[in-house]
Amino acid sequence: MVIEQGLTQEETGKRLSIPKGNIGNWVGAAKAALKHGSPGEQSAGALAAENARLRKELAEARMEREILPLVMSTTTKRFSILYEA
Repeated sequence: MVIEQGLTQEETGKRLSIPKGNIGNWVGAAKAALKHGSPGEQSAGALAAENARLRKELAEARMEREILPLVMSTTTKRFSILYEA
């Protein structure tokens, strides 16, 4: 209420029947969380790096999935030619 609605800590305390000291502690914690991020929350840079890593990994997996059948068919043909004789 203090941060979102712009009420004073005293007004918020009266409305919620909570001492304004508690409100002050909560407001301070909320502002710190907004400034530094919540625990376990990743920064935008870390998320971008992870996204790039995952995109690269996905591209490699797709390439392997496309190439593997070609390699297997070629290898199978070679072995069948070698063992026919």
